[in-house]
Amino acid sequence: MLVRLLYVSRAVNPEDTKATQSILDSAREHNLSNGITGILCYGGGIYLQAIEGGRHQVNELYGYIVRDQRHKDVALLHYEEITERRFGGWTMGQVNLAKLNTSIVLKYSEKPELDPYSVSGAVSLALLEELMLTASIIGRA
Repeated sequence: MLVRLLYVSRAVNPEDTKATQSILDSAREHNLSNGITGILCYGGGIYLQAIEGGRHQVNELYGYIVRDQRHKDVALLHYEEITERRFGGWTMGQVNLAKLNTSIVLKYSEKPELDPYSVSGAVSLALLEELMLTASIIGRA
């Protein structure tokens, strides 16, 4: 059974660009062998990530994410059983908000900055889907 999980967290050290790259590298390495796909959005010290795959694999990965020392304030925004993957083209796609048209983010929030803590999980998922459709995702590995 396939599931999709969406969570938000804060970077422990927002200025450390190596931490984000480390998260992406480990995700791409781990996810391929475990049938997990997804997308990671980072900006303003906040991570927003959707992961898809088998229920057991996604749940196990989320448990690891909650314990990961590179981020804090992990909050589950959305969890659902799915019939097909939405982010199946990426072992872990990345959105670079520094190069993003802020009007896309503003469409889904009160301010033109990423803050999934202040919107619903459905709104955060809609933002990620629009980013995918508007080719704002890099790192199609």
